[in-house]
Amino acid sequence: MPSFLRRIEIVVHRDNTATLVKSALEDDYHHFRVALNLQQNQIHQVLSTGLRTPYTLCARAGDELQTMRGLSVAQVMDTLPQHVDARLQCTHQLDMAVLAIAAVARDEQKCSFRVEVPRHIDNCTSATLWRNGEELLHWQVDNSVITAPDPFSGVSLLKGMASWARQTLDSQTAEAALVLRRAAMISRGRLRNLDVETHAKPLGNCFVQQPERASSAQRNVGSTMDFSERPEVLCATDMAWLNSAQFDI
Repeated sequence: MPSFLRRIEIVVHRDNTATLVKSALEDDYHHFRVALNLQQNQIHQVLSTGLRTPYTLCARAGDELQTMRGLSVAQVMDTLPQHVDARLQCTHQLDMAVLAIAAVARDEQKCSFRVEVPRHIDNCTSATLWRNGEELLHWQVDNSVITAPDPFSGVSLLKGMASWARQTLDSQTAEAALVLRRAAMISRGRLRNLDVETHAKPLGNCFVQQPERASSAQRNVGSTMDFSERPEVLCATDMAWLNSAQFDI
């Protein structure tokens, strides 16, 4: 069966005066890049771009990432909701920025995530995450609830999972669980034809879904892609950019 695939690549560049961290994300619906320049352990500059997006205004949400400027690594890791309203952000670009800062906090040079969620059958699927090439999580999912394995059995993908994960799991497993949760949730988009939706829905959950702009966020018809038979293509065009120590996008 065809699968929803997502790949996230993060590369950290350090010198004596600053840290540059770049992140690329590509999946069936999205292709983004985010770069952050840190000085004295604080976010000094932020750049982002949307190379492929489901709606016309998604890329503009990158401007909202500027609210992270001035935050320290510790603030991003521990108290981000006090400083940044996620509902006004592009969900995926904000996720990328937080994952990038987490890599800096762990003093990593590179970090990668790969996710696969097969097409749902009778509302059931599985979801698998590899971190740096190693399988870390594999869930069975029924609708929006993880059914196996423990300790995830009975955990909802919809509400309360972030708090549960941070209270229950070690930090890296919690991070991976939230990456997999995001992919498992949006993989359900494969169950309908997104191109018949002319614009974003005014649900208020993210930048383009805010009621004041949802009707202006027009659907990018034909933007959904299928990588089931060519997973190696994901983020392939980002590698030279990721490995460059230039602060650009």
